[in-house]
Amino acid sequence: MVLRGVVGFYIPQTPPTLCVGENDLNASLRGLFPPKSSEPDMKMASGDSDIEALKDLPDVSILENPSFRDSLDLEGLDAKEPRSWTIKNLSSTANSIHELLECPVCMSFMFPPIHQCPNGHTLCSGCKARVQNRCPSCRYDLGNIRCLALEKVAASLELPCKNRNLGCPEVLPYHSKLKHESQCTYRLLSCPYAGSECTVVGDVPFLVAHLRDDHKVDMHNGSTFNHRYVKSNPHEVENAIWMLTVFNCFGHYFCLHFEAFMLGTFPVYIAFLRFMGEDDEAKDFRYVLEVGHNGRKLIWQGVPRSIRDSHRKVRDSHDGLIIQRNMALLFSGDRKELKLRLTGKIWKEQANVQPQD
Repeated sequence: MVLRGVVGFYIPQTPPTLCVGENDLNASLRGLFPPKSSEPDMKMASGDSDIEALKDLPDVSILENPSFRDSLDLEGLDAKEPRSWTIKNLSSTANSIHELLECPVCMSFMFPPIHQCPNGHTLCSGCKARVQNRCPSCRYDLGNIRCLALEKVAASLELPCKNRNLGCPEVLPYHSKLKHESQCTYRLLSCPYAGSECTVVGDVPFLVAHLRDDHKVDMHNGSTFNHRYVKSNPHEVENAIWMLTVFNCFGHYFCLHFEAFMLGTFPVYIAFLRFMGEDDEAKDFRYVLEVGHNGRKLIWQGVPRSIRDSHRKVRDSHDGLIIQRNMALLFSGDRKELKLRLTGKIWKEQANVQPQD
């Protein structure tokens, strides 16, 4: 966590008091910071580089908080000459600010608007409705009071991405953290199995093991395939998943989906491929699907979609081989039973790599 603003918190001779009105809040807390023209009392060393004093923060401070105050080292305080608190342990201070910005209900970082009750307890806007407008700490009505001081402190912070432990190196301004994390390429992937509302998330190796062990999905090595789909009553079309097969080739994993669904009032079948990874990598590959019988065939060539896109999103965009039921029955050779043979292959476009058998 990187802090921007003044190096410490200015201690007036009279301790600050908490107030809830916007104007009163600014007025009563303004004394916590020295004037903008003041020079910082010290620099904080971190390794070989100095962490420059925080400066130019607005005339407003955080609410007085015992845990935050205790994390600071008070040196040489003189009642006749107010001095700034100096910070010896930056990590401890960062943890205290983290606690100040942590919603007591959902335990996530609070983003503006940050709400507070008349007693100064704070919570995020998302949880305000969940607690039915009552403070979860003291049960007072929350009203529409915002903690502008804490919002301004939040605006001065830079925080690491929550996917830091997964490899993301980004340190972001507080206001852009949520947007980045929603698009971060290091974020966990959702389970691609569409036959149930599976909420499992993980990296690719974890999801491959999950599909194999928990969903009993067929696993195949190689980039070519030849599958046969059989259904005894082809006139029954449900929004059901028929098959998900995982292929391991070119050092990556791919998911082949085949299902029946209603396209408007017409029953159809669709087959498509998804890539277990990011969209940028998926674009390096191509695949072809073919279905036919007795000299007739349908062929689809496309680019696999990342599993970041849900199976429903891919299906509803018709990004795959679509077979109308009448055509599927024609390919089956028997209108009483659906028998489709689906063949295909995957290849790497950029390297011009041939399919692996």
